Amino acid sequence: MLKTLNIFFVFISLLSYAQADLNGLWQGIIIQDGKKIDQGNIFFLEIKTSSAEGKSREELYSTDLYSLKKLKTDFKPNSVTFKQTVTYKKKTSPKSSWCLVEATLNYIDSTGYLEGKYTSSECKRNTGKIILYRSKMKFTETEVPIQTHNWFDTYKKDLKNGEKAPEIRELERKNFVFKPVYFDYDKADVKEEYYAFLLSLIHVVNGHSDLRIKVIGNTDSDGSDIYNEDLSRRRAQAITDFFVQHGLSADRLKIEFKGEKNPVDNNKTEEGKQKNRRVDFEFI
Repeated sequence: MLKTLNIFFVFISLLSYAQADLNGLWQGIIIQDGKKIDQGNIFFLEIKTSSAEGKSREELYSTDLYSLKKLKTDFKPNSVTFKQTVTYKKKTSPKSSWCLVEATLNYIDSTGYLEGKYTSSECKRNTGKIILYRSKMKFTETEVPIQTHNWFDTYKKDLKNGEKAPEIRELERKNFVFKPVYFDYDKADVKEEYYAFLLSLIHVVNGHSDLRIKVIGNTDSDGSDIYNEDLSRRRAQAITDFFVQHGLSADRLKIEFKGEKNPVDNNKTEEGKQKNRRVDFEFI
């Protein structure tokens, strides 16, 4: 019996660990069915899992129009259901329509987005979807936008390109493990066995607009200093050519070549020389 209880509590602990913390501010987009991503509105959702009440803010892109609404919330593991109850502050125009909506949003572990369908009992035929990511901003009720709308262009581009939420991309960057790319003796050809790693590196860099990659070429000690410096340059160039050919902009890359000056192993053995015939990487 005791063993069964222990297994049960371990199972419950694992479930709790897997649950996402939905507390805080989420930001993103609300898109009516039949419209394109570029036609969506900016949407902020303030969540307090300790309360049945919350707030939302909707903004019309590239204008000063907005609406603030109170809402009722209900929570399940990795999910929030809300119903907007009243619009308590707004700035409007003939081209804006602030409908009360209700939705169930689910947190997607693999992407980091909180997303789901919405409906409106106030406005007929107004249904659509909401896609949000965890925000670093603070909810505001003033007429000034929570942040300038420049972020929205980047976000819409991310959605179109199938990018994950910023917090997931940041985790991928922090947890990314660099691996050297090794070369055959006196060669600068990129081996196919490294393609998957290099493509994963491209994915991480492209997920951060402010991230660049340093490509560092190296050789073993065979040959002259001048020859090895050029060989290390050609190896680094071969890697950068691969990156550019597979969608990484050249201005995101920096090349260094060190010849035989930065060995990681003994150049007196074949095994050591092989480890020195490499290209290394750094985020910058």
